[in-house]
Amino acid sequence: MIDDNNNKNNNIGYLIPAREAESEFTEKRSRFIGQIRPVENEPDARRFLDEIRKKNYNARHNCWCYILKQDGITRYSDDGEPQGTAGQPMLNIFQRQGIVDFCCVVTRYFGGILLGAGGLSRAYAKAAKDVLNAAGVARIELWTQWELDCPYGMLDRIRREAELRSGRVISVDYGADVRLKLAFPTGKAENFAAKLRELSAGGLDLRAAGELTVPVPRA
Repeated sequence: MIDDNNNKNNNIGYLIPAREAESEFTEKRSRFIGQIRPVENEPDARRFLDEIRKKNYNARHNCWCYILKQDGITRYSDDGEPQGTAGQPMLNIFQRQGIVDFCCVVTRYFGGILLGAGGLSRAYAKAAKDVLNAAGVARIELWTQWELDCPYGMLDRIRREAELRSGRVISVDYGADVRLKLAFPTGKAENFAAKLRELSAGGLDLRAAGELTVPVPRA
C-alpha cells in the first residue's frame, strides 16, 4: 500500500499489519483460523470479511474486528459466541499495540468440547496475536519521491544503488529511455543523487516529484 497524495505530515508514524496473513491452531478439538488483511476503509474491510465468510461458509463462527484510522471507526463481532468472548478479546490485541487499518477474522470450527467463557476469550485473543505475528508490523513513514530518465544499460545498476540507500523503485516506464519513479526515506536521496552523477559523469539527475507515505516493516 503506497499512497502518493500530498500533505501527509499529520498522517504518518502509525502502525499497520505489514501484509496479509493466516495462522491456525487447535484447542480442545476446535480449529481456530486467524486471517488478517491491511485495509484503508470500511468497504475494504467488509469485502475481506465477506471473502472469509464465503470461504468458511460451513464454520460455526467467523468472529471479526477492525480499526480504521482515517474514519475513526472501530467495530467487532462475536458472531454467535457468548457476548464479550471473541470480538473484544481480538480487538484488545490490536489496541494494545496501536495497530490500525486492518480487518482480522477468526474462524472457529467447533470440535464438540465447550471451552467456557474464559477459554474462548483466551483462544480468540491467541488467534489474533498469532496472525498479527505472522503478518508482522509496518510503520507508515513519509518519504520523498523522485523521477529519473536513464538509458536501458544503466537500469540494473541504478536499481542496486537505490536499494543500497534504502530506496525503492515505485514504477518503471519503458520508452526511448527508461523513466523511473523512486522513493527514499528523508535525507537518503541526496546520497543517491551524488552517486548517480558519478556513474553518469554528471549526465543524470533526479527530479523532485513530491512526497508519499510508505509502509516500512518494523524490525
